[in-house]
Amino acid sequence: MKTKSRQVVKNRKKPNSKSGKKTNNHDPKRQDLDIAKNVFRDEIEGLKRVSEQIDDSFHKAVDVIYRCRGRLIIFGVGKSGLIAKKIAATLTSTGTPSFYLHPVEAAHGDLGLVTGDDVVFFLSKSGMSDELRPLLPTLRRLGVTIIAMTGNAKSFLAEHSDIVLNTQVDHEACGLDLAPTTSTTAALVMGDALASALIKRRHFRPEDFARFHPSGILGKRLTLRVSELMRTGDAVPLVTHDTALKDALFEMMDKAVGCVGVVDDGGKLYGIITDGDLKRILVRNPNAMDAPVETVMTRDPKTIGEEVLAAAALNRMELNASGPLTMFFITDDDGKPTGILHIHDILKAGLSVE
Repeated sequence: MKTKSRQVVKNRKKPNSKSGKKTNNHDPKRQDLDIAKNVFRDEIEGLKRVSEQIDDSFHKAVDVIYRCRGRLIIFGVGKSGLIAKKIAATLTSTGTPSFYLHPVEAAHGDLGLVTGDDVVFFLSKSGMSDELRPLLPTLRRLGVTIIAMTGNAKSFLAEHSDIVLNTQVDHEACGLDLAPTTSTTAALVMGDALASALIKRRHFRPEDFARFHPSGILGKRLTLRVSELMRTGDAVPLVTHDTALKDALFEMMDKAVGCVGVVDDGGKLYGIITDGDLKRILVRNPNAMDAPVETVMTRDPKTIGEEVLAAAALNRMELNASGPLTMFFITDDDGKPTGILHIHDILKAGLSVE
């Protein structure tokens, strides 16, 4: 009997989860998708909780940072440090001079970067990080305002800060409730909320944003103008109204823009012939090569001002009511052509249609 009893225990299958469900036949794809959806659900719920905790402390933090005569110096360790770096970068690019300072480096000399005109911002989920504690006495002596973003409003850090932003969450989204997931998302969103409030408070404009992003695509979209890309002088394909079509064709081929502009006796642009127009003209009349361009051109070509943003010019090309355009002539106040802009000139600059 003892042998039989042991055999029964040995063959009994143990459940692989708390619910008792067997998982050895799980579909890996379904499992992955379920985990992904659960993480999104948990983090969204966590953000909802943090949003409900926002109070006057948020306004105080915005006000202190806005009135700061120095810089916002942000500290954080580990994952909080990574979030701190992102918040510092976002604030700096939107008009609030900020930088990240590693607590350990600060404790070994870099704290000399902090002045009495600065504001200090600590990020810590627990508010109990050993690396942050040694900094507080020195910062207090400097008289700087200390803001803490923490998930523990009763922590050492919270008790020694002037303003506390509570980012407490019930649990982390990872299955072990250990890896910073929901908590770091909450801190990141709180940082974005601060940046957005400060953008509004500073009346920060797209033009201001572009000043801090002169080399990136965002900067180009906000600053690059037609005048910087258009072809000028001898590169502009132009003929007079009485020029024969065959001679206009040579001008078109020489300038390699895919069109030729037609000007009147006063030098004003009033017609255009494109590659497509030329094909249609010759299909209708194979003998049109000797005809004056004035008799076969398209009148009133599309033009654009040289101060228009290149990104706006590109959108107008793509969204033209009668069909996409590949070029614009640029004219002055008298209607005389000063340049031409081809869609390839815009694309080469790294811009694309929104």
